[in-house]
Amino acid sequence: MYKLLSHNDLDGVGCGILAKLAFEDQAKVRYNSISSLDREIEYFLEHDQQDMFLFITDLSPSEENEKRLNDFYNATGNVQLLDHHKTANHLNDYQWAKVLVEDEKGCLNSATSLFYKYLVTHGLLEKTNVITEFVELVRQYDTWEWEKNNNQQAHRLNTLFFLVSIEEFEEKMLERLKTSEHFDFDEFEMKILNMEEDKIERYIRRKRRELVQTAMGEYFVGVVYAESYHSELGNELGKENVHLDFIAILNMGGKKISFRTIHNHIDVSAIAEDFGGGGHQKAAGCTLTDVAYEQFVAQTFHIKPIPEDAKRNRYNVRFSLFGALYKNLEDEIFLLYPITDVDWIMEKNKLPLDHIFTSFNEAEWFLKRNYQAWLVKDDLFVEYLKEETKKTRYHKGM
Repeated sequence: MYKLLSHNDLDGVGCGILAKLAFEDQAKVRYNSISSLDREIEYFLEHDQQDMFLFITDLSPSEENEKRLNDFYNATGNVQLLDHHKTANHLNDYQWAKVLVEDEKGCLNSATSLFYKYLVTHGLLEKTNVITEFVELVRQYDTWEWEKNNNQQAHRLNTLFFLVSIEEFEEKMLERLKTSEHFDFDEFEMKILNMEEDKIERYIRRKRRELVQTAMGEYFVGVVYAESYHSELGNELGKENVHLDFIAILNMGGKKISFRTIHNHIDVSAIAEDFGGGGHQKAAGCTLTDVAYEQFVAQTFHIKPIPEDAKRNRYNVRFSLFGALYKNLEDEIFLLYPITDVDWIMEKNKLPLDHIFTSFNEAEWFLKRNYQAWLVKDDLFVEYLKEETKKTRYHKGM
């Protein structure tokens, strides 16, 4: 008999599907949140049979349970942990654990891809095209390679995962992986996925108007309250607000925080770890502890949301050689314009700042981080230009 304790996200459930393919009715699978894993480990060690083999995937135990698992392994040899989070690297000190963030080619691992390789290598599961394709979709989604590769099929697999129960998702995937030559969605799934994508787009559009900006130590952070679509929301808000280092998404009902970043130089798993959580470089999370509540809720609740940049302008546009006009919540006006082919300057309330910027992006990044200003609509820009023209004519007339 085999028992698998895995995470309750797509990557964790991917491991469960592989276990059921490999061991069929000989496998007992339990999906867990980060906080519930240790209870399951303790139950296993106290109640399950000594000849049962324990797999742990996509999660890591507490320090106390590490020692208990090590004693169980020394007595039976029946433990294997597979994980890909760098916060679990210390577990490589144990014979029964393998934590590998990247493979030998520098490709990011997922728990599903690690477990698949383990099962195939040990002759426990036959490698097929359809299973390999499924595993790769899970890996790309979990490591966010799908976004870089524009792999919408990986994104849609995760969307489908959240549209149905875990039991129904398992059933669908097991049947497909047993009977199909290649992985694809059926006609009904495509219809509900198209409907869900429209719903996600509307949800993100609403949440854009609720994002607040704050400084936290060395970081500039966007904070938003949301109970759904954390990955999609964090990705879109990050791309639309590149001046922010990361996005913190607060699920007050679940008392959790999700962290997302689009930047390669930011590691949100380290930020999550400061609050007792963990995850990947670009996607991580933690529970809403008292310390996290004070930082992300109490200190930001009074802040007004960031207005969005005007999107349908013809004249007041980014990179314009005539200048781009911005405004903040204090009604301060900012104008960015070039003085050479490469240098840009910024005026605040019609007075130039001392700093010279080497690109428009650098100037706008500085402006949005320090003044939380947004690109105004064309009508305000035209009115501004009219006023400046009148002043110029008046001074010439004198």
